[in-house]
Amino acid sequence: MTGAIIEIFEQNRNAYGTQKIKIELYKRGYIVSRRRIGRTINEQGLVSTYTVAQFKPQKTPCNESVQANELNRAFTQNEAKKVVVSDLTYVRVQNKWHYVCVFVDLFNWEIIGFSTGPNKDANLVARAFSSIQGNLRDIQLFHTDRGSEFKNQLIDETLATFNISQSLSMNGCPYDNAVAEATFKIIKTEFVRQIKFNSLAHLTLEFSDYVNWFNKLRIHGTLGYVSPIEYNDCPLKKLSDLVLTIHVKYLIK
Repeated sequence: MTGAIIEIFEQNRNAYGTQKIKIELYKRGYIVSRRRIGRTINEQGLVSTYTVAQFKPQKTPCNESVQANELNRAFTQNEAKKVVVSDLTYVRVQNKWHYVCVFVDLFNWEIIGFSTGPNKDANLVARAFSSIQGNLRDIQLFHTDRGSEFKNQLIDETLATFNISQSLSMNGCPYDNAVAEATFKIIKTEFVRQIKFNSLAHLTLEFSDYVNWFNKLRIHGTLGYVSPIEYNDCPLKKLSDLVLTIHVKYLIK
């Protein structure tokens, strides 16, 4: 049993706590209490990535666009790719800051597109758009915060080309883009702070591998402890707005 706990912990980037390990053990035919799992974790000296102290990045000034918050915190969606949210964060590559932009499908929290680059600008967002598989016209609404990289001529033209409506959070309100905020808290804890990147190519390669794990293997509590791809293939249950909102608020504390 100890070996199985260690294997699950290490195979999932040292990111799983007792609840997720319990779920994975159950899939293997074991019924084990969280208390026993926690005791084993402590006895084996396993240190979760979530025990590392967290910090909040400084926010850049927002734009003053009159674009409204069309999403209005409707974080639960019943159709794939209907509503996509986005955000970006900074990553240190050697001695310089680089950036990662991700697009998240509100249907199943899948990262459907991403880009990396040395500059925090509209081109970074446009490259993330271009990485999305399938028809971009399936997307009906694109929601972000008010960073200038999301509201400019290049992005306006991209959205117009594919007939995608835009939604922007209210000024200074991270809860309006809570799923993207929560996703990046996960990414920072499980990915950014675990690797020292020596080049942009290294960052891109490692992040591509992480996204593959995040989408196909990482189980999510908000999805009933299945991966985004599993949920997309067989959504066993739809979560209520209340449950999802409570979980998101917990993640971005």
